[in-house]
Amino acid sequence: MKSVGVVTPQRASFDVPIALSGGATLPAFDLVYETYGELNAEGSNAVLVCHALSGSHHVAGVYADQPNNVGWWDNLVGPGKPLDTNRFFVVGVNNLGGCYGSTGPMSTNPATGKPYGADFPVVTVEDWVAVQARLADRLGIACWAAVLGGSVGGMQALEWTLQYPDRVRHALVIASTPKLTAQNIAFNEVARQAILGDPDFHGGHYYERDTVPVRGLRLARMVGHITYLSDSQMAEKFGRELKNGRLSYGYDTDFQIESYLRYQGDKFTAYFDANTYLITTKALDYFDPARDYGGDLQSALARAKASFFVASFSTDWRFSPERSREIVYALMHNGRDVSYAEIDCSAGHDSFLLDDAHYHSVVGAYFDRIET
Repeated sequence: MKSVGVVTPQRASFDVPIALSGGATLPAFDLVYETYGELNAEGSNAVLVCHALSGSHHVAGVYADQPNNVGWWDNLVGPGKPLDTNRFFVVGVNNLGGCYGSTGPMSTNPATGKPYGADFPVVTVEDWVAVQARLADRLGIACWAAVLGGSVGGMQALEWTLQYPDRVRHALVIASTPKLTAQNIAFNEVARQAILGDPDFHGGHYYERDTVPVRGLRLARMVGHITYLSDSQMAEKFGRELKNGRLSYGYDTDFQIESYLRYQGDKFTAYFDANTYLITTKALDYFDPARDYGGDLQSALARAKASFFVASFSTDWRFSPERSREIVYALMHNGRDVSYAEIDCSAGHDSFLLDDAHYHSVVGAYFDRIET
């Protein structure tokens, strides 16, 4: 199967203010996005791909000047792939508050002429969907054939069916949850405290000091990465293997898993922004469609009109299959058309990013049934 090849990011600027869930108003904002495939004359074959915490608009393909920078879901999106760009017009967007070009903490605050930093308002999943709708308007897409995403991307797909029930025909909610557990909120808080407590954080205004809270961001990523993997996968890949074949009897990296986590943390600090990490984890924490319905998910999802594909992974302990089944049961009790797949995969939460044959076959089979 081929890749979509060389792609080019695009930018859409919006000068109509948007009121955010937390009460703040952005006077204007930009969204960076990419598209793959062709929009048909009826505008009926458009699919929105929503990214997870560290994802971006770069869903598939490569850049001409960065041939090794492959889109984060390139194994799923492209000609002849489960999300076939020969049939569908696919759109990937960098979320508001992101660090890949859309307006966020690194952007210039028009009120001060300096980067927003900590002054950038907290945004929510609902806010992300609201600005995505504005981009859909700009692109001439009245209704998405499908909206899909994994993890917090799945939250966005679900929110689309609630906030704009007449603008999405199918929603694919993968490795996701209707709300975070207390344990998940706790992991996010530990990660945030690592960043907030870094002396180089400077109250979120570290850009002006030409520094980065590397230590805090690295630790936050290490904590997060542990939750993305399964115990069986870590045992299979690393076990108790020693990095140098012997114990150091000190606090350097003795075990391979320690070395791996430090590597992942260091790599993350080179491309991701600490303020964006704070904003995104708060958006995760706040998402709870049932909050205004007394905790009744069935009542909360009664607004949805779309057909659904929900998928979970057997070793995903961060967003376990039980959480996906909560969504399925609530939708079924509302008479919605729901397909559910619980996939046996050893890779934990990150399974949704991998090229697993069973997983891709069921996703592809679902897209095959979507009329364009």
